[in-house]
Amino acid sequence: MRKAFLIIDMQKGSFTDETPRYDSPLIIERINHIAASFRANSLPVIFIQHDGTGSGEFVPQTKEWELLDGLERDAGDIFIDKYANDVFYRSALAKKLDSLSVSELVIAGCATDFCVEATVQSALAKDFNITVAADAHTTADRPHLKAVQVIEHYNWVWKNMLSTKGSIRVVPSFAVLKELDLKSAMAGRQ
Repeated sequence: MRKAFLIIDMQKGSFTDETPRYDSPLIIERINHIAASFRANSLPVIFIQHDGTGSGEFVPQTKEWELLDGLERDAGDIFIDKYANDVFYRSALAKKLDSLSVSELVIAGCATDFCVEATVQSALAKDFNITVAADAHTTADRPHLKAVQVIEHYNWVWKNMLSTKGSIRVVPSFAVLKELDLKSAMAGRQ
């Protein structure tokens, strides 16, 4: 079972003074730690960027489309554009995951209640095994709920979902890192 790390919509246009995201500096730090561990284990790190050319937002090669400066990237990372909340919708992601023989996804990014949620649901319906990094996804305050409440709500929903052939878990970043460190240690003994 090969894993890939999906980092969803961590783009400058989603992190502005008008759209502050909950716990952004720590979210970025946790994503960077997980990505570094994936790279150390020769596992794919996939950055997903929203391409909103049709609506005039998040147009490729514009500042709002760019990834946040604090996100660490590597030459071996994969970059895929998406066109809807669901990362799989009319994107190259499914083919790329198939070509890499990926059956398990670790998911992080923005926004919890839109693109992260749609991707979790879609991946589960496609029978992937999913791990959501509970403290590595974010959103903004909503008219009826604070961002932290939205995040807690979706972490609860995902933990309590009935899965398809795949599975779903919601664990803190340190647990994702611990599993990857164990995998690395086991590989070193062989």
